[in-house]
Amino acid sequence: MNDPLAEVIALLQPRAVFSKGISGAGRWAVRYADFGHPSFCGVLEGSCRLAVDGQDAITLDAGDFVLLPATPGFTMAGAEPAAPRYIDPKTAPAPTSEVRHGDPDGPPDVRLLGGYFVFGSPDAALLVSLLPALMHVRGVEHLQALVQLVGRESIADRPGRELVLSRLVELLLIESLRSTSSGDDAPPGLLRGLADARIGLAMRHMHASPSRPWTMAQLAQTAALSRSAFYERFARAVGMPPMEYLLAWRMALAKNLLRRQDLAIAEVAERVGYGSASTFSTAFSRQVGLAPGRYARAG
Repeated sequence: MNDPLAEVIALLQPRAVFSKGISGAGRWAVRYADFGHPSFCGVLEGSCRLAVDGQDAITLDAGDFVLLPATPGFTMAGAEPAAPRYIDPKTAPAPTSEVRHGDPDGPPDVRLLGGYFVFGSPDAALLVSLLPALMHVRGVEHLQALVQLVGRESIADRPGRELVLSRLVELLLIESLRSTSSGDDAPPGLLRGLADARIGLAMRHMHASPSRPWTMAQLAQTAALSRSAFYERFARAVGMPPMEYLLAWRMALAKNLLRRQDLAIAEVAERVGYGSASTFSTAFSRQVGLAPGRYARAG
């Protein structure tokens, strides 16, 4: 049966990776403006504080990994209190060497490898909404190894560099998601839904057979729940009702198929669960704001 986590990451199409070394010494703090793109950070040695907007502040120690799928504003600081220096990542010039915060000459109190990338999918906002806003993973050695590989590959000028970096970022996403808490205390989204044995089974059925004309009763049956219990449990775990999730997933698949421009609209309609091209066109236009043919030509 299909793996929804892998499918969502594949549709996000991570690419265009940039990374840099970062260190801090003495008294320092930086305040980064809302960035929007996904970013990551691995702590190589030492520790610092990270406060992401809308999240509790955390201490990062050597071996920790952080991934922000949509990177809101955040503050990073050393152990000693300091007034933060404001940085807008959208306008700041890209550094050509390690970024140093605080004392420029003293030995660093913390060393990190940070970076960002972009999602190529036009449905990135929808898909990212299914992911945790902040992923903080401690002590997973292969995540640190992947971070170092990204760092080495990003400064090399070798054939296939962009493809290798895209694959490495896919692995970073998968491993950080697999290592992130997905229990009842986790925020609603893809991970929490998949962690629920019954809801996860229904989600896997949706992803395995998006062309099937699913009804609420059929989906509830796959989860061995009544319709009302399934609806409430799905909405609580995933953050949206089951039929809304199914529609969103079908439209994400349809957009991906239409961008390929090698399929007739009737075939796309059939693959995502619509009995006719006209029915699909109506649903697609209502959801996306463009007719399928026009979307395909624009993309």
